[in-house]
Amino acid sequence: MKSKKALVMISLTLALAISGCGFKTSSEPNQPPGNSKEPIQTPGTGNSNDIVEVSTVSPSDPYLKFDEGEDFDKNSVYDVYEKDIGVKITNKWIADVSQFKERVKIAIASNDLPDFLLVNAAQLKELTEADMIMDLTEIYDQHATEETKKFLTMDGGMQMKTAMIDGKMMGIPSSYNPFNYQYLFVRTDWLKELGLPEPKTMDDFIKIAEAFKTKNPGGTKQAYGIAVSKNPFSIETGVTGLRAFLNGYHAYENIWMEDGNGGLMNSDIQPEMKQALAALQDMFKKGLIDPEFAVKDTEKAAELIYDGSIGMVFGASWTPAQLVQGAVKDGKVVQEWGVFPIPSVDNKPTLNQIGLGVDEYYVISKQAKHPEGVIKLLNQWIVVDNTMNPTDEQKIYLYGKDKQEKGNNYWLLNPLRVGKQMDNNGEILPKAIETKDPSILQTADQKGRYERAMKFIDGSDINMWWEVLISGPNGAVSHNPKIQQNKEYLQNKFYGAPTPTMADRQEILTKKRDEIFIKIIMNQVSVDEFDSFVEEWKKLGGDEITKEVNEWYQSMK
Repeated sequence: MKSKKALVMISLTLALAISGCGFKTSSEPNQPPGNSKEPIQTPGTGNSNDIVEVSTVSPSDPYLKFDEGEDFDKNSVYDVYEKDIGVKITNKWIADVSQFKERVKIAIASNDLPDFLLVNAAQLKELTEADMIMDLTEIYDQHATEETKKFLTMDGGMQMKTAMIDGKMMGIPSSYNPFNYQYLFVRTDWLKELGLPEPKTMDDFIKIAEAFKTKNPGGTKQAYGIAVSKNPFSIETGVTGLRAFLNGYHAYENIWMEDGNGGLMNSDIQPEMKQALAALQDMFKKGLIDPEFAVKDTEKAAELIYDGSIGMVFGASWTPAQLVQGAVKDGKVVQEWGVFPIPSVDNKPTLNQIGLGVDEYYVISKQAKHPEGVIKLLNQWIVVDNTMNPTDEQKIYLYGKDKQEKGNNYWLLNPLRVGKQMDNNGEILPKAIETKDPSILQTADQKGRYERAMKFIDGSDINMWWEVLISGPNGAVSHNPKIQQNKEYLQNKFYGAPTPTMADRQEILTKKRDEIFIKIIMNQVSVDEFDSFVEEWKKLGGDEITKEVNEWYQSMK
């Protein structure tokens, strides 16, 4: 769903959604984020004369395991769409998830689009200006069901506004819940063994990291304090990232925040960022961070967690679905983990950085012959994903032809997926799991999570350990009600289409930022290089972007 777009789930039967292997902070990478609406009726055709064909492109996700005899060309999910709503799905091409975004760039550059595909905000603007995609205003209004329209505006219409360019609906937001937070996950068995307190402050965090390294309770060849991978500031690094660490220092990765004078300023160049980078550099010099982190992807970095070399990691709520690979071995729980709010560097509460819940959009090519078929796919996904008790037919969309949850992640085959913009999992799930009372569950997502947690609790499936750490009484989502109630989050204030300079220069600015920040962390340059970066950021387009963002901000008041 995100964007959300989430990780390693060997033999897991999980959720999120992010958006496959993009590891978004919006949901787990192996179960769709069910919702609470009752299904609407979408008539199937059953008449081959009514069938319309729409093409797309798909990432080959490593967590999607095909049933025997099935593949992207022929599978039960595509078949059931054709049977139920008369839409035949074909793929113009398939690419490994690691290469998918590059292939999309090439397709756009060569004007070789399928009927519909998923693009980022900058590409949405680029395609609009190049007149390569349809204005969906009328098509959506005519063919989207009332249930679909209601579903995509439950946030008041904010996410839909981000898809509007010059008053035209140019894309369908790949929506997800923006209130997806990050947390600190810690080996609690090591805390007990070493007599350490639970982390409440950044000072506690540093002391725990130092103890985990020097005492090496995992008994490995080389121990570190915190797990970090390359691209640590990206929203797509939902685990082994450093955005949460920045938040603990009241620093935030590339969001627009109030400047105190009625305008907006970019978070990347604020003084708090320099303080956070200095702390990371100090940790690196102390050997608390793997010196090879900058060349390791999430999976490679996580190996140090699995083998007991690292006992702390920042991550999204679904992080336990990755931790389970080290925590459960040979039918036994061999690692005990706890989840805690992000510690703060001072007496001010940490504000969890969140976005708007949308950073990608489904667009329809101007060459598409049946754009209404794409809207039908949208309607049907919302029907299935909002059904508390899916019928046998609807289960095919989620699990494949055998209609059984087996961890194959068949839901990833649904070519157009949008997620719910808010949930109450933090209020419902911990209580239901603690009291073993399913009567209070309200959504299909909650029902699935409860059932998985119960499998671990009753001993029938030890591999469901991770769900209790997500949804149980002391799980990740149990912290959400307090965060929500106290407004301990900071949301991006800019939600318009990319400004002209942003579309042209943001990628360059982000690349320059990451390059300097990594060098600072690795002690290759002085932390004072941050000041030089700020000046360069401004000259490379940052000042012009700031001007454009504030012109937009004033126009919205």
